[in-house]
Amino acid sequence: MRLSLLKALVVAASPCNKQGLATFLTPEYEKTSATPSRSTSTFKPFPRNLMSVRPQEQLYEYREPVTTRPAATVLLMRDIPGGYEVLMTRRSMTASFAPGAFVFPGGALDKSDGSILAQQLSVSRASQHEEQKAFTVASIREAFEELGVLLAYRADGEMAGAKEIAQLSRERDADFLADIERHGLKLAVDKVYFLCHWITDRDLPKRFDARFFAARMPEGQTPVADEGEQFEPVWVSPSEALARYARGEFSMIFPTIRTLRWMSRFVSIDALIEACQGEKPLFVSSPRAGFLKGEVERFSEHEAAYGELELVVPDGQIRHSLDWNYQEPVALLRNVFRLTCPNPGMMTGAGTNTYIIAGRASEASDSPITEYAVIDPGPTDRAHVERIAAVVGSKLKYIFCTHAHLDHSPGAAHLQEMTGAPILGRKWLPSTFGKPDYGDFHPDQEIQHGERFNVGHTTLRAVHTPGHASNHLCFIMEEDGLLISGDHINNGSTVVINPPDGNMLAYITALDELAKEPVDYILPAHGWVLAPAKLAIAQLKGHRLGREAKVFKALQSHNHSTTKALLPIVYDDVRPELFPVAERSLIAHLEKLIEDGRVSVKAEVYSLV
Repeated sequence: MRLSLLKALVVAASPCNKQGLATFLTPEYEKTSATPSRSTSTFKPFPRNLMSVRPQEQLYEYREPVTTRPAATVLLMRDIPGGYEVLMTRRSMTASFAPGAFVFPGGALDKSDGSILAQQLSVSRASQHEEQKAFTVASIREAFEELGVLLAYRADGEMAGAKEIAQLSRERDADFLADIERHGLKLAVDKVYFLCHWITDRDLPKRFDARFFAARMPEGQTPVADEGEQFEPVWVSPSEALARYARGEFSMIFPTIRTLRWMSRFVSIDALIEACQGEKPLFVSSPRAGFLKGEVERFSEHEAAYGELELVVPDGQIRHSLDWNYQEPVALLRNVFRLTCPNPGMMTGAGTNTYIIAGRASEASDSPITEYAVIDPGPTDRAHVERIAAVVGSKLKYIFCTHAHLDHSPGAAHLQEMTGAPILGRKWLPSTFGKPDYGDFHPDQEIQHGERFNVGHTTLRAVHTPGHASNHLCFIMEEDGLLISGDHINNGSTVVINPPDGNMLAYITALDELAKEPVDYILPAHGWVLAPAKLAIAQLKGHRLGREAKVFKALQSHNHSTTKALLPIVYDDVRPELFPVAERSLIAHLEKLIEDGRVSVKAEVYSLV
């Protein structure tokens, strides 16, 4: 059946049938029921600095997230044989935020926490800035009010103990700082270290801007819950807390889970505190949520799906499904659709992404679509091409191919048969044309570097990016700051550089050129949308140069070696079954080192120069 784009837009942009307001309690997988309808009202303007995408191309009306409330949390830790434990406590089942969850002590910032009196009563490190001190005071105050743990010095410089704690009031309406001053104590701000910074997900009705701090539990003190907001204080190692969560014994919120996972990498309190010496959070995160297999799953910035959620639903509401849809196009914007070919595998991930660019008669969001462009029709898969043709009908203006590999270009000829649209791309270099793993690609029009193509009111600019393939192209959607990257940049894996057509030096040079482009989002041929683009490019280049350094180091200890000898050393982090593919990239790295004048080769034996 032929799909109109309107039908495709509604199907692809609609959430799964299990949608509703996610709570902060079940962070990774949550069943919901209510299904809100998609707004068709006039779009509310997006904040100017939010993103480069034109507001009229956004799928949904922007809804301003709830204002965050400043808060502070402290992770109190103690040494145990072979590791350390962190103090957690269960929140009241009637609490307005995270009822019944096991958390670290903490709460909202109070005006007094940043007062002159608070500064006068604090012993701090010279490197701690004023805002940090205020949040640190809040974490100390909350630890005392909720658990009766006091991070403070007596007049003689020793840490406060049970005697001093007994003299102070833990009532919520008590004046904590006045009590501290009255008993001649000083807050041990210098014993508390900035760990991380969590900002509650944008979709939630109650939000906090919370600083997480780390500190050693003072000796001789025993946590006692206030039995109002907090119950059942428990000492537990990060790994054991995560295990209890997995067994369903601990209810925990997303930031708690992710912080524990991060902490579990440190073998000791000393190692963790050493990492916090820069007086800056080790990470800052405001998670985003989407649907996966009908459930709500939340993602942090470093995770593969985050960039796509940011692009499609910038205000953070839970509307977008991350499932790979092989039957219908998925709307990323009003003018960009992704239809993934069902060719998943080791080299293709979930499959090859075909991008459909829609051009309207005017820039108005309700203007009719007058033409389309298709980028990478995919492999020889007639059903996939028929699904593309069902969307574009007789309005297809261009068929673009980023390069001629068999999972990207063969579908172009089939699509041309169905629509009559011209095929545009770059020809292969003569030295590599005709290899079995390359397509017999003959475009109707040769695209030049920098050439522009108009699809309605969207401009596509071609950028020649050799490296993965000599004829590789990327396309920049200039008005919306999007980079359609083909195989030059993928989400979740690095691409193979396969000489002689593949060239590592050309690949990295092209990365450097892309880093200069005014783009914010990367739409790869394999995987979800990547963002921020500049960071993704920098990390990819860093990974490539890191592997190159590993190749050079391997030659330093195993000079005069073949690729077979170097492979298990350089790719010791790769499964052996992937070695045949990794060897092609290893050769590409060695060829770059030869071009750089650092390595030589004779009879397939590589040596340092």
